[in-house]
Amino acid sequence: MNKILVLCTGNSCRSQIAEGYLRIFSKDKAEIYSAGIETHGVNPKSIATMKEDGIDISHHTSNNLDEYRNIDFDFVITVCDHANEACPVFPSKSKKFHHNFPDPAKSKGSEEDIRNEFRKVRDIIKEYCRIFVTENL
Repeated sequence: MNKILVLCTGNSCRSQIAEGYLRIFSKDKAEIYSAGIETHGVNPKSIATMKEDGIDISHHTSNNLDEYRNIDFDFVITVCDHANEACPVFPSKSKKFHHNFPDPAKSKGSEEDIRNEFRKVRDIIKEYCRIFVTENL
């Protein structure tokens, strides 16, 4: 079974959303993990935004990359430039992918503006994950 790691800076928004969609789209073809260079806790707005699309990530935890050092990943997906630059070298077996998604946690404006930014980023990540699974699993 393939093992996929989604890596972000704080493992609170983008990587959590990607983990949720990769779990759904990959079904039983992969084990999905997410981690951060740091841990910031799962953002409640990420949980709420995913719930709107019928996916429950409320049980996810924010994990540090160090927790997964001994796992031989098949794929490593970095979802922000900072994580891509700080990403350690993984065993040669790992295929590395990178996409710099906007950080919805940095959005400003009214509560509705912020919710809309989370939805926009969620939808971009959803499509990326759908394509990733189709092309790689």
